[in-house]
Amino acid sequence: MQMLSLEKELKENAYPGRGIVIGKSPNGKYAVTAYFIMGRSENSRNRVFVEDGDGIRTQAFDPSKLSDPSLIIYAPVRVLGNKTIVTNGDQTDTIYELMDKQQTFEQALRTREFEPDGPNYTPRISGIMHVENGEYNYAMSILKSNNGNPDACNRYTFAYSNPVAGEGHFIHTYMCDGNPLPSFEGEPKLVEMSDDMDSFTNMLWESLNEDNKVSLFVRYIDIATGETKSTIVNKNK
Repeated sequence: MQMLSLEKELKENAYPGRGIVIGKSPNGKYAVTAYFIMGRSENSRNRVFVEDGDGIRTQAFDPSKLSDPSLIIYAPVRVLGNKTIVTNGDQTDTIYELMDKQQTFEQALRTREFEPDGPNYTPRISGIMHVENGEYNYAMSILKSNNGNPDACNRYTFAYSNPVAGEGHFIHTYMCDGNPLPSFEGEPKLVEMSDDMDSFTNMLWESLNEDNKVSLFVRYIDIATGETKSTIVNKNK
């Protein structure tokens, strides 16, 4: 698979929707993840990321403008022991709760399907990072309608053991802007990573469409120690 420029992928797509990046820094020291949200409606754009324990949650920037919290207020990032869960919806909680009961990432997601927001039927994208005793692996998932048919849910899981330094994978909800919005297709895109969290964060934020971007979260986990560094960027301030 050809390695793509994440910067180019984002700059050339006005509306990838919500996106998850997971990989390993080029120096091999860090497990890296990023999650961003975008919005076209006032309700979707009226959000910020806020810290919530070891993770984050979305919150209405102006509570008086919040019209429907069902698909936009959730915890995108939660930590369960040595596992970091990153998703684009309340399936974060499903994964957390069922893995806490010894079920697997895949088993937990079999209980869920795409979002009930026809005609888009937005895919649920999820990722999990496992960092323990200097070892690191991750997996990504997408639950999507069968080519826009809401009667069938297609579930795909991609697992990456012993990730290669400098490589990451990028999955997002929509191929591009449209009406209805076309769901992401294929396996997660192979993209380059960075050793420096600040420059990686700046590159992502500056590459997202100015009108549609809402919030960005980036976390670097030291694979040897488990120590984390995180940053949040919100358009609404």
